[in-house]
Formats: sequence, C-alpha cells, structure tokens
Amino acid sequence: MLHYPKKIDEKQLNSLALAYMGDAVLETYVRYHLLQRGQVKPHLLHKEATRYVSAKAQSNILHQMKDEDFFSEEEIAILKRGRNAKSGSIPKNTDVQTYRYSTAFEALIGSLYLAGNQERLETIIRHAFQIIDQVKGGN
Repeated sequence: MLHYPKKIDEKQLNSLALAYMGDAVLETYVRYHLLQRGQVKPHLLHKEATRYVSAKAQSNILHQMKDEDFFSEEEIAILKRGRNAKSGSIPKNTDVQTYRYSTAFEALIGSLYLAGNQERLETIIRHAFQIIDQVKGGN
C-alpha cells in the first residue's frame, strides 16, 4: 500500500465507506486464494470468486460466525452499524436483508483493514473461506 501522511480513522468513517474498502480488501484476498488453489482460467476465476463475495455468501458467513460467537463486542458494534447503513440501491439479484448483512460483513473487513489489524482481519477471512469451502464442498 502506498504511504500517506494522514492516517484514516476508521471509527470516523460511515459504514458504507467501510464496506467500500472491505469489498476491495475481501476481493483481493479471494483472488489470491483462488490463484493459490490453481485456478487460472478467467471465466472460472470469476465464477469461483462469486462463491465468496456474493451478498448471499457474505450474509451466510456472517450468520454462521455470529452463531459461533466469533466476534468481539467491538466487532458486533461495527457489524450493526454496517447492517443499519442506508444504501441508495440494492442489487437486483438479492433481497434487502441479505444485502444489509453482506454490507455489515464488508464494513467489518474494511474497519479491520483501515485499523491495521491484519492478524484479526486474516483470522476472519481464513474462517470465512473455511465456511464457504465447507458449504460448497471446496478444497
């Protein structure tokens, strides 16, 4: 990452800005994960990536991790802020509730990334990958 003199205070950003960052961070991790698994054909890469980054997948990950009491109180607060954020539009291929939970998950990823909490970020992403790979019978 390029160095900027001003650090972004993730606590001062709105949830949609955190989700915007989280979406990009998660996408990068997913792409690297797929390349590590030997996926190289562009069409298959895109198809496989959607298993991890679709609103439905992210919502399912969030719910399973919540059921496992995986998140700290501070992370739950970020998730609630993300879930309650009012977006201007909802994608056609998902319902409002699913989209809100996926936004919450992305907001948490963005917040951890901007806070520089790499260890916790990667713990959550690693567990998310395990959930998706289990559900879909992946590697």
